[in-house]
Amino acid sequence: MPRRFEAEGVPVSLVLRGRELFAVHDVCSHSAVSLSAGEVEVEVDRCTVECWLHGSRFDLRTGRPLDPPATRPVPVYPVRVADGRVYARLAPPSAG
Repeated sequence: MPRRFEAEGVPVSLVLRGRELFAVHDVCSHSAVSLSAGEVEVEVDRCTVECWLHGSRFDLRTGRPLDPPATRPVPVYPVRVADGRVYARLAPPSAG
């Protein structure tokens, strides 16, 4: 399940998949709603978060939209865990 956090005023959605942690911008590029309110799909070769409003899915590794109506990627942030804390580099974000 995605969790929403704010870091330096930036909304970030964190998703834990097994031992992998992903950080993406927590605002859908199509409808400006929180992605952390959506569903996460975890399969062997796929890890996505779905926007709850219109159903667009975004790849958590790249931010790329996989379904319409979203056509623009969301920023993804490098993330690491050290000493029990989560660190995400917010600038510059990468998208797609």
